[in-house]
Amino acid sequence: MTIWHPDPSALTSPLHASLALAIAKAISDGKLPKGTQLPTHRKMADDLGLSVHTVSKAYESLRRQRLIDGQVGRGSYVLDPDKSNDQPFQLSSERGGGFDLSISRPAFSQQHAERFEQALRKLPEGLDPSYYLSCRPNIGHDAHRAAGSQWLRHCGLDVPPERIIMTNGVSHGMSAALSALTRPGDTVVSDKVTHHLLVSGCSYLGLNLAGVDVDADGILPDALERYCQENNPKVLFLLPSLANTTAGMMPEERRRALVGVARKHDLHIIENDAFGPVAEGRPVAVTALAPERSIYLTTFTKCTVSGLRAGYMAAPEHLLPALTGRIVVFGWMATPLMCELATRWVLDGTALELAQWQRSALAERHGIAAEVLKDWHWQGHPSALHLWLPLPKGWSTSSFVSYARELKVAVAPDAPFLPPKTPPQNAVRLSLGSIQDLGRFRQALELIAVMLGRPPEGVAPFTY
Repeated sequence: MTIWHPDPSALTSPLHASLALAIAKAISDGKLPKGTQLPTHRKMADDLGLSVHTVSKAYESLRRQRLIDGQVGRGSYVLDPDKSNDQPFQLSSERGGGFDLSISRPAFSQQHAERFEQALRKLPEGLDPSYYLSCRPNIGHDAHRAAGSQWLRHCGLDVPPERIIMTNGVSHGMSAALSALTRPGDTVVSDKVTHHLLVSGCSYLGLNLAGVDVDADGILPDALERYCQENNPKVLFLLPSLANTTAGMMPEERRRALVGVARKHDLHIIENDAFGPVAEGRPVAVTALAPERSIYLTTFTKCTVSGLRAGYMAAPEHLLPALTGRIVVFGWMATPLMCELATRWVLDGTALELAQWQRSALAERHGIAAEVLKDWHWQGHPSALHLWLPLPKGWSTSSFVSYARELKVAVAPDAPFLPPKTPPQNAVRLSLGSIQDLGRFRQALELIAVMLGRPPEGVAPFTY
């Protein structure tokens, strides 16, 4: 039996999380190689001056991470940290006990890997050779667009297949839409905290991006009205249904008010609805309120599995030629095989089933966040993939991100989500779905809670 144990002075509250991190670090560094027997719960507790309960919680967390295994009568042993039978895949940032809260991605489970593998095995069955032998039509095959019309009904839109273009996800569609609706030097308006790819995309296309004032419900109609009176924007970019960084759900009254301003000032609208039907009971889509001037974007990467990079762009008929031309420039066409897989999932009910699973999984994770972070102000929604965390006095975004990194916790800073000239928000975004294991997810949030309660002047660097 090994006599290794961490330095007791390096452990911080919550003690079980800190102990688990120290052991995981030792396994990653090779100090505890595969097959090493750990001290018993009682021995580790006595050596460190901890309670047996604290050590038991730490060991249980390591078991859930598949870093150790315990057998009655034989003790706890270190497993191979590079192998796990429980996860369909492992994010590299999670190896060695790290926690990735930075990537806003859907929650996942073994069933997602199994469903995807089954779909890939069945893909050749009845497959039209034109899906892999041709590179036309650019807007997508008829069967795929028909399935898109069916899927969009789950999103609250009634759009005929003729007005749907297949995309390789929302990012692909967003680039095409921005390029079709604007020319270099034009202005796009959005929330003060918006999609990070809108910020970079406008920069690449030579567009001015302006963030207008918001409240808890989204862009303020009066603020948009004033901006339009003083300037001449061409496009209003909206993330009304949880896809915004602040995880807000815009109420119907606000949607209608913004549509009124857009009509008055002849603004085109791009509606990014990446989460699709994950949010239950959401208001009517903005595009349904202003179909003559709106381009609607959605994808399967946020509501089913991240690797299914297929999506739909719905637009009024008069914009289809311009959008088709941009689709060619930004990728020629959506990948037919991915679109075929998405189509089959729409038709057999798998896509909706996984979206409903996602809704349930996110609600559970939102509940954990509400419990662990109950003493802190943050913005979120039970169906959102992330939460927005304004930092308390004493923390700057850069110092918080850096200190979290010392704890092997990755969080997303506010800067990438801010349009030019928008002041720093002193906040971070935390993903709710990127860590598969709920125990590890809770552990990561507990570390965040510890940091929030101890501003920089009150903490010392964590060591192992």
